[in-house]
Amino acid sequence: MINSMAANHAVWPKEDDAIFGLAAKAQEAIKKYGKENVIDSTLGALVDDNGDLVCFKTVYDELKSLPNAKIAAYALVAGQPEFLEAVQEACFREYRPDAYIKAVATPGGTGSARHAIYNYTNPGDTVLVSDWYWKPYATISEEYGRKVTFYKLFNDKNEFNIESFKENFETLLNKQKRLVAIINSPAHNPTGYSLSDEEWDQVIDIMKENAKNQENRIILFVDVAYIDFADNERRKFFKKFSNLPENILVIVGYSLSKGYTMYGMRQGAAIGISSNKEIAEEFYYSCAHSNRANWSNCNRGAMEVMARITKDPDKFKAYEEEKAKYRTMLKRRAEAFVKASEEVGLEILPYRDGFFISIPCSNAKEVSDKLMEENLFLIPLKLGLRFAVCAVPEDKCKIAPAMIKKAMDSIK
Repeated sequence: MINSMAANHAVWPKEDDAIFGLAAKAQEAIKKYGKENVIDSTLGALVDDNGDLVCFKTVYDELKSLPNAKIAAYALVAGQPEFLEAVQEACFREYRPDAYIKAVATPGGTGSARHAIYNYTNPGDTVLVSDWYWKPYATISEEYGRKVTFYKLFNDKNEFNIESFKENFETLLNKQKRLVAIINSPAHNPTGYSLSDEEWDQVIDIMKENAKNQENRIILFVDVAYIDFADNERRKFFKKFSNLPENILVIVGYSLSKGYTMYGMRQGAAIGISSNKEIAEEFYYSCAHSNRANWSNCNRGAMEVMARITKDPDKFKAYEEEKAKYRTMLKRRAEAFVKASEEVGLEILPYRDGFFISIPCSNAKEVSDKLMEENLFLIPLKLGLRFAVCAVPEDKCKIAPAMIKKAMDSIK
C-alpha cells in the first residue's frame, strides 16, 4: 500500500501548530464557561479588555476609504514605491542609518525572515538563533535544508549573554565563512527583552572584528516585528548600523501585523542596510526574485493604507495617538504581571517591552496542561512558558502569576 507521495524533503510530522491549537481550546472554554472565567494567553495579538481584537480605527477607516481598485489590484513584485519609502520612515524614524538602504515588500515579518535565511545561507548551513526564540525561524530553516543552533539569550545576571553569542557566532562563521545571525529586539518574542544600546555595541563590535577577515560574509537579521509597541528611544540602535564594513549586511524585518493591527493582511518588508551600494542593490533584486518565485506579490491594499497614513501629517498624528493609547494599556498589563510575579515569588525573565513575558520552567507542557484545568491557557515552550500580556486584561494579569506559581509548585 502506498503511504506517501510527497518528495522526501516535504515529509514532516503530522502535527498542527501548537499555538493555534491551544487558542482553539481556549475559545472552546470561553464558549462553555464565559470569557470572564477564562484567561486566554495564547495568541500574540492585541486584545482589548472586552476580549475583542484591537483593530486601529485610523487604519481601517483608511482601508475602507480606498477605491476598490486600490485594494484589488496587483502590487509590483518588489512592492509599491510609496510603500517602500514609507516603510523605511516608519521603521527608522529619526534614527535612519548612514548607509545604502533598500526595501522589498514581504508577507508580514515571516517573509523577511524567509528571505534572510534562504537568500544568505547555502544548503546545509546553520543559522544562529537565541535559545528563547520564535519557532518559525527553525521551521523556515528546515524547509530550505538549513539547520539552527542556539546561543543562550541570558547570562546568570539576566542580561544579554554576549559571551554565548560570541562563542557560537565565531564557531559557525569560522566553519561556514558566512553566517546569518538572528536577533529579535526590541520587544523580543517570547520574553519581552530589548537589548540596551550598550549590548548592541557589543554585538556590533563582534561583527566588526570578524569582518576583518575579508572571506567572511556576515548577515545580521534584526526582527523588529514588535518595535511599534516599544518606546521610540528603542530605535536608537539603528544608527549603529552606519558605515559598517562591506562584508556585513544588516536585514531588518518590519511587520505591519502589530504596529498597524493588520495581522491577517500579511504585509511587511525586508529592509537591507549596507555601506556598499552594489550589495544593497543585490539585496533588492535577490529578494524581488524570491517574491516572484514564492508569492508573486504582496497585499496592495495594506501597502496603500500604510503609505497614505505615513505621508499625511494629520493622519499620522491620529494614528500615533491611537497607538499610544493601546501601548499604555499594554504597559499597564505588563507592569501588573511583573509586580504580581514578584509578590508571589514567580521567577520571570527580564521584561522591557512588547507582547509577551516568559517564565522559566523545566516541565512546561505539564504545567500548561494543569493550568488548562483552571481555564488559564498559555503556551509551553522548550525552556518555559509564554504569557501573552497583549491578550489579557489588567485584572487577570494580576491574578495569573499566583495561578502559574501554584501549578508549577504542585508538579515539582
